[in-house]
Amino acid sequence: MSDPSRAIALYGTEETVPPPRILRAGKLSAELEAGNLRYIRWDGHEVLRAVSFIVRDKDWGTYNPEISGLEITEDDDAFTVTLHAVAGDGDQSFAYDARIEGRADGTLTFHGTGGTEDGFLTNRTGFVILHPIDGIAGAPVTIEHTGGETAESLFPEIIDPVQPMMDLRALSHTTPAGLKVRVLMEGDTYEMEDQRNWTDASYKTYVRPLARPWPYRIEPGEVIDQTITVTVTGMAATTETGGAVKLRPGAEVGPLPPLGLGLRPEDAATAKAAAETLRALAPAYMVLHHDPRAGHDRATLEAMLDVSRTVGATPWLEAVIEATDDAGAASEIAALGAMSKALGHPFHTVLVSPAPDLKCTLPGSVWPDAPDAATLYDATRAAFPEARIGGGMFSYFTELNRKRPPVDRLDLLSFTTSPMVHAGDDRSVIETREAHPAIVKSVTEIAGTTPWAVGPSAIGIRDNPYGAAAKDNPGNIRQAMNWNDPRQRGLFGAAWALTYFAHFAEGGASSIALGAATGPFGAIAAPSDFPKPWFDEAGGVYPVFHVLRGLARLEGATMHALDLPAAGPVAGLAARTDGGLEIWVANVGPDPVEVALAHDAEMRVARLDAGGFAAAAANPAIMDDLSPASGALTLDAFAIARIVTGA
Repeated sequence: MSDPSRAIALYGTEETVPPPRILRAGKLSAELEAGNLRYIRWDGHEVLRAVSFIVRDKDWGTYNPEISGLEITEDDDAFTVTLHAVAGDGDQSFAYDARIEGRADGTLTFHGTGGTEDGFLTNRTGFVILHPIDGIAGAPVTIEHTGGETAESLFPEIIDPVQPMMDLRALSHTTPAGLKVRVLMEGDTYEMEDQRNWTDASYKTYVRPLARPWPYRIEPGEVIDQTITVTVTGMAATTETGGAVKLRPGAEVGPLPPLGLGLRPEDAATAKAAAETLRALAPAYMVLHHDPRAGHDRATLEAMLDVSRTVGATPWLEAVIEATDDAGAASEIAALGAMSKALGHPFHTVLVSPAPDLKCTLPGSVWPDAPDAATLYDATRAAFPEARIGGGMFSYFTELNRKRPPVDRLDLLSFTTSPMVHAGDDRSVIETREAHPAIVKSVTEIAGTTPWAVGPSAIGIRDNPYGAAAKDNPGNIRQAMNWNDPRQRGLFGAAWALTYFAHFAEGGASSIALGAATGPFGAIAAPSDFPKPWFDEAGGVYPVFHVLRGLARLEGATMHALDLPAAGPVAGLAARTDGGLEIWVANVGPDPVEVALAHDAEMRVARLDAGGFAAAAANPAIMDDLSPASGALTLDAFAIARIVTGA
């Protein structure tokens, strides 16, 4: 078997991603990507994360526009971009023209106008502006409303569950570098949501308030005409860059939490077949998903319990409750408790959620009928007297933040996340790590003294709270809302998982579940009905397996925070073990980076990178092979290093 391509090793897909076109006008720069702007900078300092004209369907899915007639003119003092685009599917289409102008005086305009010949059903069509969060959260902002009034406010520090700013015409703020930025939005009324709810690293200002009906129909002949004008003024402070990233373990955080995996009935057979390899990973627990609406019953529970027992992982039950009334829910839970009793009371932890809570209820909408949360949890405690009772949301932190449970009735608060609810490109997915500290701070406020857990989480989404279903991915591409995302099988997925665990462990999670044993969120290759390039022939374990195995073995070790910037090029954690200090660090970008210990010390190192990809797939214990090293280490794209030192 030949080695995989570098693209497969890094991303799990051969899909090519065209590099963005860098537009410049004096100190102003922006990246042109798929007809939209990202990373708008002044003198190298980010002022906005993105300005995009987007077209969405009735399920909040964003169309990839077909662009034609792209023309770019550029000189030292200005740039201009014009294009025509068509967005839609076999049932409907929306065509628009865009014009982007940037000038060296710090002015940027983006104009979009379009329409539809046959009518177009959408949840949002028009501009979206993203403000970055690093150095902005909690900072002042001046709001200009549509009626001309102004107000002074703050970007939210704790994640706002609804819209922190509404009825918007313009927003003005100062960046961490000292630049003043004004964003004028014309053509409709705008409002803001806190995208950190979904782990996006941005505040999103979007067209058309959610209080209006949606989905809505753009009629034939109706013209959508909107303009965004960005003005940047001031002098940016200078910053020092360069050199190896110093790994400096800081203060003790506490013991590293146990690591778990998810398990669904459809993956029980392949997980059982991989039991020997799973025992090597040694997850502390497995979250067994049970949903009667999908035909799950005692037989499916027994099959999953068999896997967890064979692997030696403590079984948790994640039970969806179908009944929407209190009496029906209590009866359903009682029957589930009787089933558990017949199986020998196997569940250490029982998590419950009403089925309606698996779908999103947008701000201002009427909550669907569902059992009273306190009644639901009390009934669960009565039915499972020997178990720890957990609740919250099986969907995302967003839903937990918007519908907060009575934590005094719970032993454990839980939720999950996915980094690709809104965007599926590599940079957007990896940027979500910037939002993890805000999630931690916010969920800690919600939980109070109640312990909280996160997961099972993966890059791909388990369910789609915002539409009919997650997206199938027969083309094995990067796209938002993927059910089976290719990066789960690449080094990218391993780097993301290490970052995720590090942030939530440092933030105080009592337990963290990542992905699954096999299947679309898995750590081990197994037969499936979706493509797995190279692994379909070679088999073996994915790079994320090695990260999960390493983290699982560190359970209970004293964690030390690594002093690494949230938006820096590397992420990781340190733990004090009987063998010394163990550091796991990941390059979270496509370019090589250097890392070095902040102090001189002997160290032994194991690496997981593209060059050793095939060997790592074939050897589940490859990260046990440590070699002496000194000085700075060069980490290739999305590479992982395990560093052990006696210091």
